[in-house]
Amino acid sequence: MSLPRDPPQEEAGRRAEASPPRTARAFLLDPARRGAAGLGIGAVALGLALLLGGWHRLAISYLPAWLCLLALPAGALPVAIMVERADAWRPQPETALLETLRWLLGLMPAAALLGLPILAVLPVLYPWAAGAQPESPLAAIWFTTPFLLLRLTFVFLVWIGLAVLFARRGGEPWGKAGRIDDGRAILGLGLHIVCGTLAAADLVMAALLRFHSGLAGLVLLASWSALALSAAILAAPPDVGPSRRRLDRLTPLAVLLAIWAAMHLVQALVLGSPEAALWYGARLVGEGRALAGVAGAVVLLAAAVTLKPGEYRTRVVAALALGVQILALYWFVTPAIRGSFKVTLVDVLALVGVAGIAVGLMPATRRLFPAR
Repeated sequence: MSLPRDPPQEEAGRRAEASPPRTARAFLLDPARRGAAGLGIGAVALGLALLLGGWHRLAISYLPAWLCLLALPAGALPVAIMVERADAWRPQPETALLETLRWLLGLMPAAALLGLPILAVLPVLYPWAAGAQPESPLAAIWFTTPFLLLRLTFVFLVWIGLAVLFARRGGEPWGKAGRIDDGRAILGLGLHIVCGTLAAADLVMAALLRFHSGLAGLVLLASWSALALSAAILAAPPDVGPSRRRLDRLTPLAVLLAIWAAMHLVQALVLGSPEAALWYGARLVGEGRALAGVAGAVVLLAAAVTLKPGEYRTRVVAALALGVQILALYWFVTPAIRGSFKVTLVDVLALVGVAGIAVGLMPATRRLFPAR
């Protein structure tokens, strides 16, 4: 007796899966080969950056590129918590935006691993590691390599734990009615603010020891969240069904951009300290001044478009905001090391390299996260 044959559609699907991709685009989009493609592209980009700029310039370019990668999971964390808490009042099908934010949390282990090379070039990036005189007895203890390693280990262990927790759909198994309770959300936000402030002090503000600002950590956290939300808006598909009417994607982005800009204004103008004037003065010349003008225009545009939002307008604003926030991280970091803000070819190659290596590490690091 002959066995029944498979339907033609299933047989054709199996043949398509078994056949290798015939174009470069198909190869890069193939989930089974994406990791290898990412590692290859990342290695080539970093190799070119090393060849063109040498290890010293590559080290300077690597730090802001890595901060852009770190911004995706670290910035997505508080946004995902707040969106999920808003959903808790009216349980309905989850939005594609929230699912995308949860996916971004899976980048946290890869970001932690890719931060390890920075520890090898501390004297290039930070004056205290190059032997600069500490400004106080506390700074002499705080800015030491062993103490820095302890702080960063604590920060990333907490961040990875929070990412694993909040990447769960609805916060199972601890949520009430499939949602994360208020206590865990508040604890998660509190720990995130502490970790973000420590990371800002150790990784960004330590590059210029003369300027100490309590707002620096909050400014960096707002920038990270705006960057992550912009990327999530661009990556998330349109919602369908009941979810389509629930969430305005543009309003939270406009609020984050406004908060980020307002904190910069307070820090630069209201506080009026000589150190702040020097810090902003090094960044508001040439390309830095142009970036500040473009950033202000994007903030105003986001606020104006909220009056008449739409999917296309939201994506345009998100794309502009993503570009501004990536450049803003370079604007935040590079003048302390180079003396002025500028983006070079080595910077672009370092960013492509870090992104490629992160994509390559994703299949291994995502094993820390539970299946949904």
